[in-house]
Order: sequence, then structure tokens, then C-alpha cells
Amino acid sequence: MTETPKPGESGDRLVAVSSAGSHPPPHRPAKPVPRPGPSPARRAASLAASVVGLAARLAALVLVLHALFIVFRANPANVWYQVVESAAGRLSLGLAGLFQFADDRWEALVNYGLAAVVWLIIGSVLAGILRKL
Repeated sequence: MTETPKPGESGDRLVAVSSAGSHPPPHRPAKPVPRPGPSPARRAASLAASVVGLAARLAALVLVLHALFIVFRANPANVWYQVVESAAGRLSLGLAGLFQFADDRWEALVNYGLAAVVWLIIGSVLAGILRKL
């Protein structure tokens, strides 16, 4: 009879180790290093950018509402019409009479629409500049 080789002899190519203590410990990922949050100046700039963007959108909304009130011939005696008309007059950036058309509805739509687009562009540019500070 032939003897079976014992595990771990020098002639063996594959050696199996069955002892429980010889396995390496499982890999544990390193704990993340806590990063400091944004500085107070960065947070203030981000907040200012958000406020500027919101104000520009609100101005554009008022201008578009006024143009729509004119296009659909809203009642000028209505309180909402008067409030929006008053605010749109101040927010039009001098563009309210830029183009003159025979139909007052087209005139309002183009002029107040242009003012709304200008407000959106200005607000976007200013908010972008503030965010980069």
C-alpha cells in the first residue's frame, strides 16, 4: 500500500491550510475623513445668489402677467390688474414703449415680454457671479 502524502509536504504544489486562525482579517474600508462644510462667506454668497435669482424670476412673472392681462383684455378696474400694472410699470426697465404696433395687445406682449427676458438674463448672470464668489 502506498502512503498518502501529508498536507504541507515540500513536494506538494497546492497546500491547503485548514486552521481557522490563519485567515487574514476581512477588509474594512477606511473611515471617511470629515470634510469641513462651506465657509460662512460661501453660504452667504449662495444665499444671495438664490435671492437674486428668485427676485428676477418674480419680476419676470409680474411682467408676463401684465402682458397677458392686456392680451386677454382683463378688467382694468380689478384690484389684481391694478397691482400688477403698477408693479410692471416700475419693472419694465424702460422697455414698455420700445416697440410700437397698431394693436396694443402685440405691443404689450413684445415690450413686456422683452423686459421679462432681460430680467431673467440679468438675474441669471448676477446669480452666477455671486455663486462663484
